[in-house]
Amino acid sequence: MGVTSPARPVRPSPPVRPAVLAIDAGNSKTDAALIAADGTVLGTGRAGGFQPPRTGVEEAVDVLGRAVAEAAEAAGLAPAAPGAPYAEQVSACLANADLPVEERQLADAIGARGWGAATRVFNDTFAILRAGLAAGERPRGVAVVCGAGINCVGMRPDGRTARFPALGQISGDWGGGGGLAAEALWWAARAEDGRGGPTELAAALPGHFGLGSMAELIEALHLGTLAHGRTHELVPVLFSVAAAGDAVASAIVERQADEVVALASVALARLELLEEETPVLLGGGVLTAGHEQLDRRIAAELARRAPHARVSVVSAPPVLGAGLLGLDALGALPEAHGKLRAHFG
Repeated sequence: MGVTSPARPVRPSPPVRPAVLAIDAGNSKTDAALIAADGTVLGTGRAGGFQPPRTGVEEAVDVLGRAVAEAAEAAGLAPAAPGAPYAEQVSACLANADLPVEERQLADAIGARGWGAATRVFNDTFAILRAGLAAGERPRGVAVVCGAGINCVGMRPDGRTARFPALGQISGDWGGGGGLAAEALWWAARAEDGRGGPTELAAALPGHFGLGSMAELIEALHLGTLAHGRTHELVPVLFSVAAAGDAVASAIVERQADEVVALASVALARLELLEEETPVLLGGGVLTAGHEQLDRRIAAELARRAPHARVSVVSAPPVLGAGLLGLDALGALPEAHGKLRAHFG
């Protein structure tokens, strides 16, 4: 009778190490994803909004840290330590990184956390642009984001970019969720007190909050009994009133469409792409909500001003774009890009 050799213990495979820490941070939420070199998503995390102008850079980066820590826990990783970062590359696409100097400041602040061996920071609009390009398509096109604010970037494969400061009224911007809500309130207030023409917004805006008049809504916002941050809830009300045929609300919606077209067409012109078929990618809550009047006006005006533009709406989460930018920097194979896209659907 033979002697059975004892079974060798099965050693667990070493964990797959992340190659990219992708971060997409907007005004209202932050998403993080740890991604392997082959495009596998190892863990994801979410935290609150990223607002360094309001909170300061370090506190804003702390918010990113909460999303990163959640992603690391999901991936089964120990906290990052000096000399032992989570990933080779941190690819962060951030709201409020509107100027190159801000991108550099934020890259330094994030790099100091030790999450990656290298750190690259982009404005969050670049995430929409990269996420919206088809598999294998070179980084060539223009993206417009209209969410809480509005911004636009464009790029060519040779590295040339077109961008705007996107700092609000002082840099010539108009619209986005905050701007649309403010404009609707302005017209509604003037309609009620007689300084402006009639509009259904004067009843619909206070009615959304269970109030009987614009005077009551103005008082509630002024005294703080209604948080000013809730005015973003008025954007869908504005679009609903416009869709019902209200002239004032419709004019606001059409002006927003015209601002989107102006940004896109100017960026195309700067990049000398007006005469070439070029993707124009639309993202952000306002542009992905399927507002028929807004979408129709954008399509018609772009066809007039930039007839070779190929317009599409990007519904994929922007953290996908941040991840693809990170894989680009590492020279990842197309299969890795495809796997990452498949994960985020």
